[in-house]
Amino acid sequence: MPRLISAALLLRRDPRLLKLPPYLSLSCIIIGVVWLLLLPLDNYSRRTYISENALLPGQVHTYFGGSDQNVFRAYKHEVDALITQNKTNIEVNDELEKIFKGVGLKVGRQNYTYYSGGEQFGGENVYAILQAPRGDATEAIVLVAAWKNVNEEFNRNGLALALTLTRYFRRWSLWSKDIILVVPPDSRAGPQAWVDAYHDAQDSSQVASLPIKSGALQGAICLDYAQEGRFESVHIVYDGVNGQLPNLDLINSVVNIASGQMGMGSAIQGMLKHSQKYDDNLQTVLRGMLRQALGHASGPHSSFIPYHVDAITLQPVGQGWHDEMGLGRLVEGMFRSLNNLLEKLHQSFFFYLLIHKHRFVSIGTYLPSAMLIAVNFTIMAIALWVKSGYREVDNAETDKEESKAQGDGKDKASEEVKGDGKPTSRTAEREVLLPLVLVASCQFSGVLPLFIFNQTPSSLLTPVFALFSLLNAGLPHLASYLLTTNTRKPPTAQQYLLIKSFSLLLLGMFLSSLATLNFSLAFIVGLLSSPLSFTRPWPASPAPRYAYSVFLHALSPPAVILAGSLLGGVSVHDVLREAAFGWHVWGLYTPLVVWCVWWPAWLVGQLVVLGRPGGKEKVA
Repeated sequence: MPRLISAALLLRRDPRLLKLPPYLSLSCIIIGVVWLLLLPLDNYSRRTYISENALLPGQVHTYFGGSDQNVFRAYKHEVDALITQNKTNIEVNDELEKIFKGVGLKVGRQNYTYYSGGEQFGGENVYAILQAPRGDATEAIVLVAAWKNVNEEFNRNGLALALTLTRYFRRWSLWSKDIILVVPPDSRAGPQAWVDAYHDAQDSSQVASLPIKSGALQGAICLDYAQEGRFESVHIVYDGVNGQLPNLDLINSVVNIASGQMGMGSAIQGMLKHSQKYDDNLQTVLRGMLRQALGHASGPHSSFIPYHVDAITLQPVGQGWHDEMGLGRLVEGMFRSLNNLLEKLHQSFFFYLLIHKHRFVSIGTYLPSAMLIAVNFTIMAIALWVKSGYREVDNAETDKEESKAQGDGKDKASEEVKGDGKPTSRTAEREVLLPLVLVASCQFSGVLPLFIFNQTPSSLLTPVFALFSLLNAGLPHLASYLLTTNTRKPPTAQQYLLIKSFSLLLLGMFLSSLATLNFSLAFIVGLLSSPLSFTRPWPASPAPRYAYSVFLHALSPPAVILAGSLLGGVSVHDVLREAAFGWHVWGLYTPLVVWCVWWPAWLVGQLVVLGRPGGKEKVA
């Protein structure tokens, strides 16, 4: 046992052990990426299934159709008249209120006004409540048909179909839950204002309270039917704010009813033609990850999910033989299934990646890929902390110290060290004040771009972004110059190790925590930040120093935002405007991660690369 302990102590002091962490860190990054690329294979995914037996999707006969088509045409004629006459939001709601009261529903209206980027986003929501004949107003299902969809197109058929369905539902006495029809003027701010007020979580200075309410919301189905003519399949939009997702049973129920009962196709993530091969599977996963990482609302349903109300948006797409009556029967089947529930959906998954409509990957399978990338930062941080506790000294210096301590008498071991001719490692006291202050300053400096881009008027976002990008390009060089030349004692090599260690430790901690909430955002930010694990000062080599600095500039947050907007076919102005709107209205935390987690780590990495350690000591 004593020999084992002594061997372990010798191994701990072995300098070769400190050369292992960079390779281990690189292995974690590579394995994490390969892990993600393996997920679209059938061996690593599972087939979807219904977990909640009470749903019974497609087990009832739907009766919507026949004479209801004439009712739909009449309502569509009225909706078209409101559009062609350029009625205001208030005038449209006046007409809708008359229709709701004519059917015998309770009607409520709600005003809201949001401010973002110097712009005002206001309007009035109108909604009606169909009280359940067999219920006690303790539970409700929501049907949303916005006046305009997310693309600012008039939701002609969607609103007309919602009115027809409400009239149709009124004739049935089987409902055990109230049905609420919500008609917001848009698909971005209106649904958020309504659902906030429904749960009494609104800012009373911007959003009015609801005059009437029902019970706990069990689910929400949103209709986005702006196209004219018949359709081929139904596109299911399910991405929520901040990457939150509805219960998988809700999506599976739509697919089950559409394909099994209606003979209708269904699609996800814009993949209308899916071959179920690896290429399409991977593209579906990457599209879903990108939407989840951005975290913005993809439809009126997105505002419900943060309140644990499972919601989706149905979009008819393509040119086929299905008409509005087929979509109406699909919605009826979904409402009949939700009407069967005794409690909220909880049996199935809330964290998943859909490969296609019939296969998915659960959190236990995909989470290790993001965790491995986050762990690589922690590994390097711990290795740098250990390395900073040792310094290399020459044998001559060691002999002088020993001679002072022991006099002229030297033992056999010292003579062996003297004759070895190699530098030895000695423990060194860590100077942590400067690294702590520097890393903390960089971390808190992220509040500045977060405040600037969320408070700047939208008309000035593009020039402000250009100015910030220029300043961001010169900031690391200026900060490094001031740090190394205008200070009494420039940072030593040990302090640069500690600066990098503290920064990577924070980055690894943030990303590992974020991965459980928003896997895609943690994975993408971690992958773009992975070169920070391998930064180091090059005091005597200007060429690699500036080459690595340019490489880091290409992966900086402003550069990635610019490249992403160009690849996505949108302007930087629209990206920043959407982010500011999400921050003020939806509670979007993606800007917080970008500017207060990613950007400070990038800035510290640049300072390490451009650093020129002072002093003569060498770190082991």
